[in-house]
Amino acid sequence: MKLIFMGTPEFALPSLKILAESEKHEVALVITQPDKPKGRGLHLEHPPVKIMAIQYDIPVMQPQKIKGNMEVIKAFEQLRPDAAIVVAYGRLIPPELLSIPPKGFINVHASLLPALRGASPINHAILSGGEKTGISIMKLDEGLDTGPVYESREIEIGRDDAIALSKRLSATGAELLESVLDRIESGSIKPVPQDESAATYAPLLKKEDGLIDWNRNATKIESMVRGLLPWPCAYTDMQGKMLKILSAQIEETPHGFPPGTMIKEASRLRIACGNGFVIPQTLQLEGKQAMDAKSFANGLKVKEIILGGLSR
Repeated sequence: MKLIFMGTPEFALPSLKILAESEKHEVALVITQPDKPKGRGLHLEHPPVKIMAIQYDIPVMQPQKIKGNMEVIKAFEQLRPDAAIVVAYGRLIPPELLSIPPKGFINVHASLLPALRGASPINHAILSGGEKTGISIMKLDEGLDTGPVYESREIEIGRDDAIALSKRLSATGAELLESVLDRIESGSIKPVPQDESAATYAPLLKKEDGLIDWNRNATKIESMVRGLLPWPCAYTDMQGKMLKILSAQIEETPHGFPPGTMIKEASRLRIACGNGFVIPQTLQLEGKQAMDAKSFANGLKVKEIILGGLSR
């Protein structure tokens, strides 16, 4: 099939790679988000999908918007793709595009639809404390992840953080996409409507989602630590500076400390919470590099510090 591929971050790379190297499909065009300024020098940086497209000598478009964009519409009409593949593109596909490819827009979504529709399904799968999530290959319609599903594949979350889980899901998504595309081409698979009564949502993350309430139980806080990487991260206040907890373990044991008390014990740290302790493994204080708990503890001059209260 002739395809137009739409995607932006690293999550989309396995799918683009498997299609670019396929003998059965042709990726005629890649559409991705515009370059963005990065670092202190604010130098423009290509999105990962653009970098890979250049490597495979695939033409690239980077429109600021796609709704009402005549250049994008003309590209679809001139190339006449059989289908468009969408993998974490970052924008809703407007109705004027949806009807152009005869086999529609096929989306790789990182959840078991209808659960966790929306922008941050991987993060919310961990935040919810669930044991399983997965990949759904679906046909887009005008709603937010509401279209019928061709096939889903379940995976265990385990102890993965959101970065590690994203890598596993992206690889699974690429494999399932290739399989589904072959069956779409042969006409041997049809999408099945979602059960609207079972729908849940995974809204875009906000900075304030990362603020730790130390009155919560240890399991919930540890889920925040794993689920909010790479942004906004689980964070707290330490003497007026933001302290990010980047990895942690927990102990669910009774104690008499006020929630938010960080206790230095030789080369280890414990932070009291609602039903036990969060034991940081990797931390990053505002303005500093990330470091392991032993190094961080060695730099502390006091044995106890009360954390919390940051609101910026």
